[in-house]
Order: sequence, then structure tokens, then C-alpha cells
Amino acid sequence: MYPCISGFLADSSEDESLKFELDLDESHIQEILPILGLRSINEMAAGEWLLSNEQIMKVSALVGRPLPTDLQMFIGLEA
Repeated sequence: MYPCISGFLADSSEDESLKFELDLDESHIQEILPILGLRSINEMAAGEWLLSNEQIMKVSALVGRPLPTDLQMFIGLEA
């Protein structure tokens, strides 16, 4: 399983299409868990998690790539 970040427009009433997607290496899972306030991969696998702007900045620094802050960003695990 690997983390996947997806982004959607904040006001999705007119456009619910995916605007951003980034698949991360599975090696980042253990570093992402504390950013989300989670303790286990099982907790993370329970669904997609809405990221706050602070969490977006932390994940961005972790992966060494800027992430959009003008979208609703979610992170979850994919198989």
C-alpha cells in the first residue's frame, strides 16, 4: 500500500473533478502517520483524510515537493 494525495476545488458544487493527484512512495507512510495524528497504518487505511494547510505544508516538506494550498487536499492509502 502507498499513500496517495488528491486535491479538489474547495467549492465543488459545480466541478467535482480531480484537480491534483500524487502517489507517494510507501516509505513515507510511517512519517505521515504522526502528521495526521494517527498511530497505525490500519487507522490510515480506514479512509481518506482531509489535510489542513499546516498538514499540507508538513507533507510537502517531507516529500520535497510543493503541494497546492488552494485545493481541498485528501490523503489515503491505495493498494
